[in-house]
Amino acid sequence: MQSYDVIIIGAGHNGLVCAAYLLKAGYSVLLLEKRSVPGGAATTEEALPKEAPGFKFNLCAIDHEFIHLGPVVEELELTKYGLEYLWCDPVAFCPHPDGKYFLAHRSLKQTCAEIERFSPRDAQKYAEFTDFWQRVLGMMIPIFNAPPKSVIDMAGNYDLAKLKDLFSVLGPPDKTLDFVRTMFNSPRDILEEWFDSEFLKAPLARLASELGAPPSQKTISVGAIMMAMRHNPGMARPRGGTGALVQALLNLVTSKGGKVLTDQPVERILVDNGRAVGVRVANGTEYRANRGVISNIDAKRLFLHLMNDSDVDAADPNLRERLDRRIVNNNESIMKVDLAISEPLRFEHHNHKDEYLIGSVLIADSVNQVEVAHSEPTVGKIPDSDPSLYVVVPTMLDPSMAPDGKHTVWIEFFAPYKIAGADGTGLYGTGWTDELKNKVADRLIDKLAEYAPNVKNAIIARRVESPAELHERTGFLRGNHYHIDMTLDQMVFFRPLPELANYKTPIEGLYLTGAGTHPGGSVSGMPGRNCARVFLHTQQPISQKLKDAGNAMKSTIESVFRLS
Repeated sequence: MQSYDVIIIGAGHNGLVCAAYLLKAGYSVLLLEKRSVPGGAATTEEALPKEAPGFKFNLCAIDHEFIHLGPVVEELELTKYGLEYLWCDPVAFCPHPDGKYFLAHRSLKQTCAEIERFSPRDAQKYAEFTDFWQRVLGMMIPIFNAPPKSVIDMAGNYDLAKLKDLFSVLGPPDKTLDFVRTMFNSPRDILEEWFDSEFLKAPLARLASELGAPPSQKTISVGAIMMAMRHNPGMARPRGGTGALVQALLNLVTSKGGKVLTDQPVERILVDNGRAVGVRVANGTEYRANRGVISNIDAKRLFLHLMNDSDVDAADPNLRERLDRRIVNNNESIMKVDLAISEPLRFEHHNHKDEYLIGSVLIADSVNQVEVAHSEPTVGKIPDSDPSLYVVVPTMLDPSMAPDGKHTVWIEFFAPYKIAGADGTGLYGTGWTDELKNKVADRLIDKLAEYAPNVKNAIIARRVESPAELHERTGFLRGNHYHIDMTLDQMVFFRPLPELANYKTPIEGLYLTGAGTHPGGSVSGMPGRNCARVFLHTQQPISQKLKDAGNAMKSTIESVFRLS
């Protein structure tokens, strides 16, 4: 039996980030990936090699904001391993049916100038709105970059600027209560409170709903941060696609002696006397973990599908039922359409400029349309009568991802994982068939053609992936790319459950990382880094805490002198 200090299940970007930190600390690490391609949701692949050779597609993640809120890229020196970020500007374009449009630049001042063309009041309010959420973001960054139950780690992450943001948001009791009220509110209510114009509220609602819930959903008003982040730190994509981030991490991991094995689906966690001691993969091979096993897959799959019930019950007799009953996935998943096209999209009715295509293109005609787009999947309906879309033309920023003069289009459409009234049919009994997914894809392209009429004639080839196929390819439970919903009741020290929230589990030597842990889904590397910190603390508790405290104090002192 091959032996390593740590075995990581899943070579997604968080698993690779975690591995990198552990390798740098001197531990031997093996990553086991079920697919033939590492990266999980962060891959870039030539997905249509016969129909469209030379076209590279991001099969899931595409726009990177959260990773720039933490130190992962700098600490791991990923630029030395081939990573280069290309910054988007403009960052968003949303055409409105009446001819108006929302055009957001990285510059807040430029964005306000664009809004002012249609609504001077909303332009002023947008500046205030963004300033508020930027300060909220400043106070949250130290929380994102620390284990959720480590007050010392969080406190050490606050420098003078972030402390200023914290006190500017909280302040006196009434101000603090107003902030709490805002956080418990819905994006829709918050947007109605701030703005008048539908052409502005609709795209902001669409971005807020990227958290995976309708804009009327209480407790996800924090989704407004999604637009604020596009101003600062900004929105970027790796040159060569999201997979270039994974490749840089692979380069680092292998250079440090780490091993990554693909086509190795883990089927069982090996437990001995209450301690995780290794794993067994589908072909029967077993690998021993001397120090720990870290799961980059969600907690439900880990404890309910990969472990003996008796081992889980011996550690916590209530855990299996709590995972089965308490964790909420609202049936909303993603249908993904990738197009290879012969020419860029042209938004002929909205003063078209090619720069509109650099950031994300939002088809969000109204807040009501966005509401339907996210509420219907919850009850098993496909919201394709008037679809809302998230569209990207990656090759406008990075021409290397397609043959000369050609382009790719990335389309995200929220859809139900399980279709109402179709039980037992289609893939995994979800109701999704090839015929149905292509029928829906036709409707999505029809909608896009209302704004960019040239899209139909420009299509060379297309790839359509239903929510059921997304689940099949990635293993995401019910096709949920966040692993579990990103509502406030399942965030920070509630994610995925209070007893599992600090990356440790009741099984000694078994740890969690990935999108289903704090601070949640997206390309950030934060769960991987935070999990590595917790693991290192358990191995060298005193020396590691002293080292972390010293680094935090050094960072704070440097910040004070930098700002004074």
